[in-house]
Amino acid sequence: MLTTDVLVIGSGLAGLRLALSLADQAHVTVLTKRTRVQGSSSQAQGGIAAAWRPEDSWEAHVDDTLVAGAGLCRREVVERTAREAKLRVQELIDFGVEFDRSKDDPHLYDLHQEGGHSTRRILHAKDLTGSEIMRALFERVDAHPNIEVHEHLMVVDLLTEGWLARTNGDIPPSEDRVLGAYVLETSSGEVELFAAKVVALCAGGAGQVYLHTTNPEVASGDGIAMGYRAGARVANMEFVQFHPTSLYYPGGRSFLISEALRGEGGVLRGADGEPFMARYDERLELAPRDIVARAIDAELKRTGDSCVYLDMTHLPADETRAHFPNIDAWCRASGIDLTKRPIPVVPAAHYVCGGVMTDLHGETSIRNLFALGENACTGLHGANRLASNSLLEAVSFAVHAGVEIGRRLGDMSRPQGLPEWDTGNAGDPVEQVTTAHLWDEIRRFMWNYVGIVRTSRRLRRARRRLDLVNEEIRDHYWDYQLTPDIVELRNIATVAELVVESALRRRESRGLHYILDYPESDRRFVRETVLQRRA
Repeated sequence: MLTTDVLVIGSGLAGLRLALSLADQAHVTVLTKRTRVQGSSSQAQGGIAAAWRPEDSWEAHVDDTLVAGAGLCRREVVERTAREAKLRVQELIDFGVEFDRSKDDPHLYDLHQEGGHSTRRILHAKDLTGSEIMRALFERVDAHPNIEVHEHLMVVDLLTEGWLARTNGDIPPSEDRVLGAYVLETSSGEVELFAAKVVALCAGGAGQVYLHTTNPEVASGDGIAMGYRAGARVANMEFVQFHPTSLYYPGGRSFLISEALRGEGGVLRGADGEPFMARYDERLELAPRDIVARAIDAELKRTGDSCVYLDMTHLPADETRAHFPNIDAWCRASGIDLTKRPIPVVPAAHYVCGGVMTDLHGETSIRNLFALGENACTGLHGANRLASNSLLEAVSFAVHAGVEIGRRLGDMSRPQGLPEWDTGNAGDPVEQVTTAHLWDEIRRFMWNYVGIVRTSRRLRRARRRLDLVNEEIRDHYWDYQLTPDIVELRNIATVAELVVESALRRRESRGLHYILDYPESDRRFVRETVLQRRA
C-alpha cells in the first residue's frame, strides 16, 4: 500500500493548481493515466475570461454567465468566480504564464471576445493558451519537492468507508469518507492501493462518449464515473456542450476551430456561400454555443450538406495567421489555407457542464473527496457554459479547495490497514476487438440518439441499448484481468447512462438540452438533475 496526504487524479490545470496550493504543507501525489500533457487543458485554444479592462466589470461577467447558464447557475458561485477572476489570472501570470500583449501597447494585454460575452475579456496566448498555462505550472510543479507526478497509472475505483463496510457485511456510516483509490499500472497490469487523507478528482471530461468530439482520446469520463460508483451525487449530466465548429475532415481526427475566430469576425456560411446565423439569433456568430450549434445542425438537416463553412477570407491574412498559428498550421496540414478559402466545420461534443456535484469548496457528498475541473458540477456553468469560463473555474475552485483541505489536513491521519486489490479468478484479458466494438457501438448510438437535438423515443432507445452493453461490460470486467481499455470502456458506459437518464428526467428544453417533445422551457425544472447510486 502506497500512502500520501493528497491524491490528485489527473494532471490538468485543476490538478496542478491544487497541488501547488497545498505543496508547502502536504505531500501531494498526482496520477495521470497516459503522459501528463495529453489532457484537455494542454489543448485549450481560446483563453481564460476575466473583467480585465477598467471599462469592463465583474458584474457584467456575472450577467453574461447567468444568461448563458439559462437559469441553472448557482449565483453565489458565479459572483465569487467572476469577482476573483482578475486575481486568479494574475496568480497565473505570477507563476510565469505569458499571455499575449497588445501590439499597440505592450503594457496592455490583447483581449478576445467570444460568443455570449458582452465585451472583450478573454486573455490568451495565441491559440495555444492551455499549452502555455500548463508549461508554466509544470515548471513550478517539477521544482517542488513535495509534489510527485506519476504517468501511466490509471485509477480503477475509489475506496471509501461505505464500500469497505459493505464488503465486510457491516452497516455503512451515515457520512461516507474516501480512503484512497485502486490504481492500475498500465504496462504491468498490476493494481495497487494508494491510501490518502484526501482525494481530488481532476480527471477531465467525457467527450469520447460521442462519435465526434474535440476532446483528446483520454477524455473518457473517468472522474465522473468513479465518483458516481463510489456513491457521490452527480448533477446535470444532460447538459453536454457541442462546440459549433470542429474541422470537418472525413477520415481524420476532429480538431477544434476556436470560437475566437468568430469573435474576430469569422462568418458562418452554407455551401451556397450565404450567411445563415441571422435566421437564428440577432447576435449572429457571437450567440452562445448552444444556439450556434443548433443553428448549424438545423442547416445541415435542411440542406442535406455534410458541413457548413467558417469564412475568415475577408479579414487581414497576416493578422489571422498571427492570432491563430496553431489552427492555421492544422488547416494547412489538411490542405486548407484559411486566409483564402472558408474552413469546413461541423459541431462536435466538447464539454460536459454536469459532473460530480460539489459545494463552494469543491468537496463532494463524500467526505474528503473533492472534484475540480470538467469532471465537477460546481454550479458555475448551469445549463450552458459561457466560453472561456472553464479554465477560470479550474483555477478558482482549485484555490478554494486548497484552502479548505489545508485547514483540515493537520487533524487527519493517513488511512491504515486497508485491503489490497483482489483479482479473484480473473482470466487473461479479453480480446481487444471486443472492447473496440462495444466502444464504437456506444459512441455511435450516443451521437445518433443523444446528440444536439433529442427526442424521448430516441433517448429510451439509447437506454435499452445501454442496458445490453452494460451487461456485457460487467461480464468482461469481472471475468478478465483489467486493461486500460476495459476500465475506460466501463467508464464511458457509466457516463453514457448518466447522460441518458438525466436527459429523460428533464422534460423541457433548456440550454444545451433541446428535446423536440418539450421544446419550451418550464419553470418547474429550474433545478439540478441529481443522480446518486444506491448500494
